[in-house]
Amino acid sequence: MAARLVGRCCWRHLAAISCGPGPASRLRASGRPPPPPPRASLHAPGPAADGASAKERLEEGGGAEHRALRELVEAAAGPRELLELSEVPGLSSNQASLVISRLSWLAAEQKLEAQSILQDHRFRQLVGVMDSQISQVWNNTLVNALKSLYSLGMQSSSREMQSVEHEVLWRLRRLTFRQLASLAEFLATRPEKESSKLLSEVIRKLELRWTELEGTRTVVALISKVGHISPALMDHLEDKALELAEQFSPEDIRKITLALAYQNRRCVPLLRALSYHLLQKHVELSLGTLTDLIFAYGKLNFHQPQVFQKIAADLHPHVATMTPVEVTRCIRSFALLKWLSLPLFEAIAQYALDNAKQLSVAHLCSIILSFARLNFQPSGSEDFFNMVHEELRGQLGSLEPQLLTDLVWSLCVLQQAKPHYLQRVLAPDFHARLQGDPSPKAQTLRVKLAHINAAAKLESPEYQGPFLPADVLGAAGPPGDRASQLQGSLREALAGVLGGQDKGRFDVPTVYGWRIDAEVVVNGENKPLPVKDFAAPHLLHAEGTKPLPPGARRVAFLRWEFPNFSNRSKDLLGRYAMARRHIQAAGFLVVDVPHYEFLELKLERQRAAYLRDKLSKAVAKELAS
Repeated sequence: MAARLVGRCCWRHLAAISCGPGPASRLRASGRPPPPPPRASLHAPGPAADGASAKERLEEGGGAEHRALRELVEAAAGPRELLELSEVPGLSSNQASLVISRLSWLAAEQKLEAQSILQDHRFRQLVGVMDSQISQVWNNTLVNALKSLYSLGMQSSSREMQSVEHEVLWRLRRLTFRQLASLAEFLATRPEKESSKLLSEVIRKLELRWTELEGTRTVVALISKVGHISPALMDHLEDKALELAEQFSPEDIRKITLALAYQNRRCVPLLRALSYHLLQKHVELSLGTLTDLIFAYGKLNFHQPQVFQKIAADLHPHVATMTPVEVTRCIRSFALLKWLSLPLFEAIAQYALDNAKQLSVAHLCSIILSFARLNFQPSGSEDFFNMVHEELRGQLGSLEPQLLTDLVWSLCVLQQAKPHYLQRVLAPDFHARLQGDPSPKAQTLRVKLAHINAAAKLESPEYQGPFLPADVLGAAGPPGDRASQLQGSLREALAGVLGGQDKGRFDVPTVYGWRIDAEVVVNGENKPLPVKDFAAPHLLHAEGTKPLPPGARRVAFLRWEFPNFSNRSKDLLGRYAMARRHIQAAGFLVVDVPHYEFLELKLERQRAAYLRDKLSKAVAKELAS
């Protein structure tokens, strides 16, 4: 009886407030309906914010008293009206939690000073009401209240905050999966560590209840925001995403692939499914989606030619309006994937010409490095590289050693290295910094310096020095590759053709920083001669002393593996095209042995005949030229 009387008095008081001079009463007096509830967000008090259960939606919509206060909460245009509700007699803990959630939402929406709200005695009164009967707060409202207190910056050490956290911990088993997911999303994005215990418990519950996972929105949100914390949960999320792949929108696919890229999770079945359904949608993708997708594919080194063709075709019309950051991010990703789209790269070269003053040195270097990786020469090569040399004038000294080395090396690949570039990196004080450094990074730089030194000697007759000394070249010897099927098969077949291993050198390191797979000396009748008897200036350590007899030729057999080529192409990447040029310029007759020809031959006699034929054709071509 007393409870009914308190409820009736509370309802009358709320009605009096709604008729008073506040904004809610003015809305009612005007006959207009109250404004619609705010958009679902992390802090919105409505059930849509976290996908509450049907039971909770029924609870929150029931009761005239609750509906009346909820209308006042949603109609409030500022924190003052909400804080006034703390004076309502008989305000329940659940209603106080609703007001706190709405206050947090308004503070974020209107960019208000949260500290002033926290220090207001009426807010502390609301928190006190909520805390006094915390066990009576409904699950969804409690989750929203906790997120709201975190968002307002309430101290985790305060008694009320700890009370809410403990209540949430106590109720984790009773929360729906979507409420757990919503809480995990929120806690995972917080920089503070105070909530780490609660987050770990929430994730543990998600791992145990993953079979309840449903809906694309929840899957996408958990993968992008929570998956990196728990590999076990991420495994389940990937399985669920694979099941729902057909339902994902292009935006969902973008978020999932980005999350996989940032977590370095190369889930091939999921990536294949996402790629397939992306192609089936036949929708126009936004510029952000296109650049994010190609970045994710590049970072994961996942090759899907049809997707690359679509992204390159869709990106081409956007190039003129892209920012330098978007252009460089895009072209670097295509270079990593070894995918050369001539129309797109031509458009990017023209973009660089048109926007030279807006490109920083770092942006320009990224474009040059990408062109060099794919051995791409723009159709307006002269104009483009004139612009490059003009923009780089006086800027080399500001570049870090690694970027400077990469830049000059790339210009050597493109055969655009001027003497002053070579002098900068071949100077003794530059390579002296790398001496004694055993790190892989320093070894890579030493190898690239050897390549630059070779380009200076073999391709730049106007360059007069300095050059790398012999001890630096010896330390820069290229590391041997892991033995491959092509390498082993080529060596066996050549040994049969030559009549023994002593007639050739195999896996030969050179002073140019490149390795020759097999070196042979043949006379005028293409008969092999003992290679170790003759002087070899290309070796790091000399063996023979005799000069080559008249009519003899030094032959280099170079194998080209699948990774040495551009994607879906028979064109060598820039690095290997430069290697071939240098070895040929060093006086070798080059015999190319690509994987797609040699490995098709299954019999030893077929491979031997193939090598003899390739050698004869190379000799005939040289004689004809």
